[in-house]
Amino acid sequence: MSFSPFKSLSVAATVLSLTTAAQALDLNSMTEAERSAFGEEVRSYLLQNPEVILEAIDLLEQQQQVAEVQRDNQLVQENLAELVDDGYSWVGGNPDGDITLVEFTDYRCPYCRRAMPEVAKLLAQDGNIRFVIKEFPILGEASLISSRFAVAVKQLEGPEAYKEVHDALFELPGEPNDVTLGRLAEGFGLDAEAILARMNEEVVTDELRRTRALAQRMAISGTPSFVLGDELLRGFLPADQMQLMAIAQRDQRG
Repeated sequence: MSFSPFKSLSVAATVLSLTTAAQALDLNSMTEAERSAFGEEVRSYLLQNPEVILEAIDLLEQQQQVAEVQRDNQLVQENLAELVDDGYSWVGGNPDGDITLVEFTDYRCPYCRRAMPEVAKLLAQDGNIRFVIKEFPILGEASLISSRFAVAVKQLEGPEAYKEVHDALFELPGEPNDVTLGRLAEGFGLDAEAILARMNEEVVTDELRRTRALAQRMAISGTPSFVLGDELLRGFLPADQMQLMAIAQRDQRG
């Protein structure tokens, strides 16, 4: 449903006139018959002008959208330090970039797979974006196993190995288990035995727990979810649209 400022003025004027009339009549001091008559007048007006109801719904939706954006902006500001520099999440793109893109991702999420090439395109066309990946497994046991494996790789083998494994996990055929993950690790020349042993250690669990707690504070319940600069994106946008958002934020900073 589209938003029209003229409709908004019409709704506001209608609501104001009805409110003023109600105040002037003082509904509390009216008799039951007077209240009934007034109610019939309002009902008659709405039946004769049903578009006012749609306009009111349109205006309410716009107000709710504004409130949601304001709430999300507040959540970003309250959690900004942990979002952009928690001390353990993988950091890529331009580590010294002037805008940070944070992604909460799940390896079993088809929309996360769709987002991958868009993020890669964004980072390729804008060399001044810092990229942070948050492991956020929410789609079942396979998601959790995959994230445990990826975190274990990062902790034992470093950031470069992590990014290779991260990308490969989205293309992993079949279910993640000791056999498939062991082969994946060996394919990259990694210590499969050490990584599989690390997966269930507390140090891996703690990292995933901290990220989940951050997501809960941000009211993030789906993947992919992004924070681009100071804006929260619930879902992903094409690279070109994210680029425009980054440009707009830079312009606002002067």
